[in-house]
Amino acid sequence: MAAYAIPFIVLPSGVWRIATVLFHIGGDDQRHGVGDIPSWLPGQVYVIFLSVLSEALAFTAVGLIAAWGEVFPRWIPGLGGRRVPLPAAVAPAALGAAVLTVLWTASALTIASGATLQGDPLPDDFPTLTLHGWRFAFFTVSYAPLLLWGPLLALLTLAYWRRRTPSPHAAGPGAAA
Repeated sequence: MAAYAIPFIVLPSGVWRIATVLFHIGGDDQRHGVGDIPSWLPGQVYVIFLSVLSEALAFTAVGLIAAWGEVFPRWIPGLGGRRVPLPAAVAPAALGAAVLTVLWTASALTIASGATLQGDPLPDDFPTLTLHGWRFAFFTVSYAPLLLWGPLLALLTLAYWRRRTPSPHAAGPGAAA
């Protein structure tokens, strides 16, 4: 159930980002295409790409419970029909869970406190500081579920690892150690 929930947890933030591009709900002073992205990349394209990429990455959590997460699909040349090596699934999932947990927790703390993690005040043009009223509420409701993405992925990764790792009791009594 958690694996299917993750894409829906990520969806509201993508809707928010796309809505800021299409309907300019981020406020008049909310500009896309500024910051650390290359100047040749239009901000609107970046925002839509980020939303689609986030949703695609979220969907990979389903692989931790689906058949294609344990056995490579037949259409993959050279790998089709073979078991997915445990580290090939667990390592990126565990790393992703850790990064997502730290990223979204740090982001939430920054926004809630109005200061950077070092304690410096956020700049006046920080995106969430320019939002007020229903826009800030919509932003908060859209991004708050992301706090669950990392922990849920960690739980799924642990369940996948436990399911795929042979139990020491599976060999039965009298088996040689």
